[in-house]
Amino acid sequence: MSLRHFLTLMDLSPDELVGLIQRAIELKANHARGQVHTPLNRKVMAMIFEKASTRTRVSFESGMSQLGGHAIFLSPNDTQLGRGESVEDSARALSGMVDIIMVRTFEHDKIQRFADAASVPVINALTDLYHPCQLLADVMTWVEQRGEIRGRTAAWIGDGNNMCHSWMNAARQFDFKLRIATPEGYGPDPDLLQACAGQVELMSDPQAAVAGADLVVTDVWASMGQESEQAARMAEFAPFQVNETLMTQAGDNALFMHCLPAHRGEEVSAGVIDGPQSVVWQEAANRLHGQKALLEFLLR
Repeated sequence: MSLRHFLTLMDLSPDELVGLIQRAIELKANHARGQVHTPLNRKVMAMIFEKASTRTRVSFESGMSQLGGHAIFLSPNDTQLGRGESVEDSARALSGMVDIIMVRTFEHDKIQRFADAASVPVINALTDLYHPCQLLADVMTWVEQRGEIRGRTAAWIGDGNNMCHSWMNAARQFDFKLRIATPEGYGPDPDLLQACAGQVELMSDPQAAVAGADLVVTDVWASMGQESEQAARMAEFAPFQVNETLMTQAGDNALFMHCLPAHRGEEVSAGVIDGPQSVVWQEAANRLHGQKALLEFLLR
């Protein structure tokens, strides 16, 4: 197979993504049965973290271990990339030493440049624009709970951030409807919104967005790097909290998702995230298995 990267959900075809979800569910079941599966024996992954992480680091490192490979954690303090070496030079050097590279950084342009220079697969483990690995876990969780997501309706409530952008791409690739409710001035990228016409609808009323929805999703109101905006965002986003009252407007069997970490009492009430409609812990655990399927796919 020719070199493939996973920088956004659009890097795979819809059929490949559906296959990836099914493979992730299979790998999860096999792991629960104690089956040893080590197709990545002697494979090495470099993990570049310029943003802090809990779930991303542990899920990728555990996934490589379970598949028989090894993962190397690299922070800016550990590498020449953090001391001024160019993105391109770092990509070329690492490509000669490892089999696959995972990057968690700020600017999406940086990971694109990294992938353009690399000669091994590169995985986007989060940028300011996209978080595609999280969507593998999210869609996997939906499929486990409710079956096919095609034709369903999801509601995104809150900031038009990297998670929102990835949900928009998911709506295109998995063929479901997405309603987005954000405060004025905090909407998603206009060009991406135009590209998603027909699948995605932007509105300002969270109640209208969740009305009859099968799934309600949110994220923190201030992402990493936006801490200075926290107070202003708290005021703007207060009417967009996902709470018990808002969830009553969704479909009777609606699920709630959040990529975590969550701030109870801000973007979501404790009653929702800890309630019976929430699948956030299954969603978090599925990061491991979705990424294992991705690693298999890119390194097969």
